[in-house]
Amino acid sequence: MTEPEETAAVGKPDESRLGTAGPARAASGDPSDAAAPAGNTDERTTGAEKGRPARKKASGLLETLLYVLGGVAVALLAHAFLLQSFYIPSESMQNTLLVDDYVAVNKLAYKLGPVERGDIVVFKGWDGEDTIKRVIGVGGDRVKCCDAKRRITVNGTPLDEEDKYLYPGVYPSGREFEVKVPKGRLWLMGDHRNNSADSRSNMEDGHQGTISEDDVIGRAFLRYWPLNRISILSRPETFSAVR
Repeated sequence: MTEPEETAAVGKPDESRLGTAGPARAASGDPSDAAAPAGNTDERTTGAEKGRPARKKASGLLETLLYVLGGVAVALLAHAFLLQSFYIPSESMQNTLLVDDYVAVNKLAYKLGPVERGDIVVFKGWDGEDTIKRVIGVGGDRVKCCDAKRRITVNGTPLDEEDKYLYPGVYPSGREFEVKVPKGRLWLMGDHRNNSADSRSNMEDGHQGTISEDDVIGRAFLRYWPLNRISILSRPETFSAVR
């Protein structure tokens, strides 16, 4: 899966202004001694003026280069430690996330606090690829399918998933299971349960289909593309009842 400058332009010295210096001074004094100073003044002024634009242009280019390098450095640091963008390649999270949606992932989310039930997370999946699913159970939870109303329960509390995030018209799970999630591990499921290869599909992997918290890359908190689907990916209220 995976899978969201400026330069200063300096004008040419005003040569028409420089050219008036000689005649102006010559009119106020003896023409015989005014010519030489006027010419020398023009030459000195022209040299000074010609030097300034070159220095300003060099300074402007250096400043622009520093801005660009600074921006690149900030972007690389943000990508490495803070945020990362992923696109959605499959239908497993419909309708919360559609194929070719883009999400922003907070990579620091679980450095500052624990993974929580209901979070949508990107992690290194069962095949080693970046994968996105919803956390249904955390370490110590007992996740079971299903109760008399065909609802998934966590620690005996039924999850009201319909009309919240579950794909319309599908059951919470077509497969029965009961798992005690080991400490430091997670039980994850897609929102489109009929089209999601998730923890249920990997229960024979030696970890009952659970994923280590260490394999979590971060929490998906924003769907930012396409623009008409921009939305914050919040934690559903149904998980707040689980104890």
